[in-house]
Amino acid sequence: MASAETLHDLIAPIVATMGFELVRLRFTGSAHKTLQIMAERPDGTMNVDDCAELSRAISEMLDREDPIAEDYDLEVSSPGIDRPLTRPKDFARFAGHKAKIELVSPDAKGRRRYQVDIASANDTTVTLAISADETLTIPFTAIGEAKLVLTDRLIAEAQNARGVRH
Repeated sequence: MASAETLHDLIAPIVATMGFELVRLRFTGSAHKTLQIMAERPDGTMNVDDCAELSRAISEMLDREDPIAEDYDLEVSSPGIDRPLTRPKDFARFAGHKAKIELVSPDAKGRRRYQVDIASANDTTVTLAISADETLTIPFTAIGEAKLVLTDRLIAEAQNARGVRH
């Protein structure tokens, strides 16, 4: 079985060549495996036709290279509204929005999980708004998993971006 790094090295160039950005690559499951690819255009869009086109290209490469010995399903999708936050630029883009964040290890106060607003982010750190007068700045590398929380504001912004009137 190919490592996640090997799969990334095989898939990322295809994604980039086709004009998309790789948001997440995950190989999951025990009895039956799924190779999940989340991608989007640089402007944050990804439609069904984009997913199908990218899926065909990745599938052709996987059939040719055969890096996965066991049976698996290939799933290509957009990140969705309540998307995972996997890159520093995701945190910067969604500053002001609420996110669920799980740290790799407990912070100085012994906490690993937060559901807070993202105050700001740069290439190396993310600042979380713990309360109206308290922030916590952590290295991006300290974040194990993060995803946006579905809120009315997030939904409204997504609809506005797609030109949907509400």
